[in-house]
Amino acid sequence: MPNSPSPSSAGSHVAALTDRTDDRPVYVIGGGPGGLAAAAALRARGVRAVILEKSDRVGSSWRGHYDRLRLHTTRRWSALPGLKMPRGFGRWVGRDDMVRYLEKYTEHHELEVVTGVEVTRIDPAPDGSGDWQLTATGGRVLRGRAVVVATGFNHTPHVPCWPGSETFTGELLHAAGYRNPAPYADRDVLVVGIGNTGAEIAADLAEGGASRVRIAVRNAPHIVRRSTAGVPAQAAGILIRRVPVWLADRAGRLLSRVATPDLSGQGLARPTTGLYTRMKDGATPVQDVGLTDAVKKGRVVPVATVASFDRDTVVLADGTRITPDAVIAATGYDRALEPLLGHLDVLDARGRPVARGGRAPEGAPGLYFTGFTNPISGMLRELALDAEKIARRIARTGAGRPARGRG
Repeated sequence: MPNSPSPSSAGSHVAALTDRTDDRPVYVIGGGPGGLAAAAALRARGVRAVILEKSDRVGSSWRGHYDRLRLHTTRRWSALPGLKMPRGFGRWVGRDDMVRYLEKYTEHHELEVVTGVEVTRIDPAPDGSGDWQLTATGGRVLRGRAVVVATGFNHTPHVPCWPGSETFTGELLHAAGYRNPAPYADRDVLVVGIGNTGAEIAADLAEGGASRVRIAVRNAPHIVRRSTAGVPAQAAGILIRRVPVWLADRAGRLLSRVATPDLSGQGLARPTTGLYTRMKDGATPVQDVGLTDAVKKGRVVPVATVASFDRDTVVLADGTRITPDAVIAATGYDRALEPLLGHLDVLDARGRPVARGGRAPEGAPGLYFTGFTNPISGMLRELALDAEKIARRIARTGAGRPARGRG
């Protein structure tokens, strides 16, 4: 992999880049799928792109996911631009294969990756040229003709500030720290949050020997099968994005009643709002990879959401008091973009970019974002589409310089 130094050598490599003032590349912040895809699409159009990755390897966040993770999107619709995923990965690609794919993708496209460098602030270049100035670790100041921010949807683990949580005598961790059920054998575990991560971890614990598994539910989720009669849920997700919300909601209700069992008797009622209406509010449907069966058999028990902690006790919103050995908070992530560019007026009230893909925010030409939504059509598919849009826009506006070497 060219120009991919270890953290110990990253400093000299970046310093060399900053000295070449006649060669201002497009900087891509983040070496995950979104950043790699954007850089590859730019390179294919003759635009030099330099990926800045704060860890020591590409795909860092994927390496840290729990062991049983498989993509909920098909292999075909999860590939990034310019390289198919091997058929041997199967239809639902596992975590380790995904990591191997990202490594191969970097090599195949000869991407220019600088590791061990974290960008801490983005500003317009002070000379009014329209370039962008990046402040990075070690006091480095980099200058690029355009910037693609691809730091990821799941950036910083978020744990709610539950009253009394600091007094809890059991184990409290975010789902980002969960790997497999082995440490929880014969233990009583409460999983907080019933998104895809929480649902899958709860099923994993039930199958892996935990003595009791409960899952705290704030809002009943839409649960869909990963595939029905061989047709992946992702196909419906792609189609739904093209129809009116009311029609998508109606179709979702019909599909749910046909394909998903009614778990109201087990404490998990069907949601009262439509599937796509919930998606518009940022709630992704849960793809069933074992949760419904575990709930039906009583191996995972839905309970009310967490209200507070009291030493060895968790107090639920309905007043129930339970004493789990461990609490795993599958409570999502923060985008954590405010320190980086909160001063540029390019984020909405929830800290998300106001524009993405090939559109730059108003007043910030040359600044692009990818990977900050979790669409029903599949995040990796949308990253691939965003990459092409961003590359076309940058190439058309003349940002960047021709890539050297492999053309």
